[in-house]
Amino acid sequence: MKILIINPGSTSTKISIFEDKKEIFKEKIAHSKDEIAKFPHIPDQFEFRKRIVLDALKRAGFNLKDFSAIGARGGNTHPLEAGTYRVNKKMVDDLMKSKYGEHASNLGAPLAYTLAEEVGIPAFIVDAVIVDEMQPIAKITGLKGIEREARDHPLNQKAAAREAAKKLGITYEEGNFIVAHLGGGISIASHRKGKMIDENNALNGDGPFSPERAGDLPNIALVNMCFSGKYTKEEILKFLAGKGGLVSHLGTNSLIKVEEMIENNNKYAKLVFDAMVYQIAKEIGKHSAVLKGKVDAIVLTGGLTHSKKLVNEIKSYVSFIAPIFVYPGEHEMEAIARGVRRVLQGKEKAKEYS
Repeated sequence: MKILIINPGSTSTKISIFEDKKEIFKEKIAHSKDEIAKFPHIPDQFEFRKRIVLDALKRAGFNLKDFSAIGARGGNTHPLEAGTYRVNKKMVDDLMKSKYGEHASNLGAPLAYTLAEEVGIPAFIVDAVIVDEMQPIAKITGLKGIEREARDHPLNQKAAAREAAKKLGITYEEGNFIVAHLGGGISIASHRKGKMIDENNALNGDGPFSPERAGDLPNIALVNMCFSGKYTKEEILKFLAGKGGLVSHLGTNSLIKVEEMIENNNKYAKLVFDAMVYQIAKEIGKHSAVLKGKVDAIVLTGGLTHSKKLVNEIKSYVSFIAPIFVYPGEHEMEAIARGVRRVLQGKEKAKEYS
């Protein structure tokens, strides 16, 4: 059983091939800003990304006919339950029209669907970015008509939480976890008995500030900025997600470069780094209250957790809450393959998007 996995990101396209449970091929193709700048909108990148996938398979000696199914990272759809969904035309249309928001992940399902159709195999997404398991109380804000939304990293969050559960000798569905995905965007969520009951909207830049996102901001200051006449709506949105956080303060989204600045005695870089750690820790603390102090583990994952300095600083704030498990990087490819495999083996029924 060979499964092709496609994961389009803002600056890269990741491809993996799994034979049963073993990953037998992987490649990450980076895309420069100049390459991406050629396309006004993300859907315009479709043919570009498709050619990249096919070229990578050809170089590796694989053919689409070799696969039992294709899995992809899910994009911005309407809110979904967790689980594995069969990609259908309705899903593809919603994603290609950016009906629920524009993001590189929107290309995953359309790519999988188009390639799978060529050889008559199924295509799936697993735990899409818009998985919504939030309890109703977590969505209410102080303004009627404005609700908090679930948009974070459920695929990697749930995969990391399951690994932590194994370490504890329990199942994911038996435990309570606070999971922090620390990457270009930062999402932190309360996982209670297999459900993500509360989380920040990482896609839009809510929560702690991150390498590229502004995080929660003072309301009045943001309103004044919006009505200053200095910026367009598009520019403001880019400040919130894309040009916020470390990019805004230090001109880079690279934590490695920020740590180099600190080593060279850049005091402002250290202040900004410490502030990001502080906000991450404070958000974790908020989730310990959501779970009423009954936390089996805190799980740190995502690309930023390769930084021992970052991890150790976060631990200094929150280690009193629960044991901390660290799973550096992203485990999305394996998690997608696992979900597709469960369906192909008949252990789980694929859900239908409508």
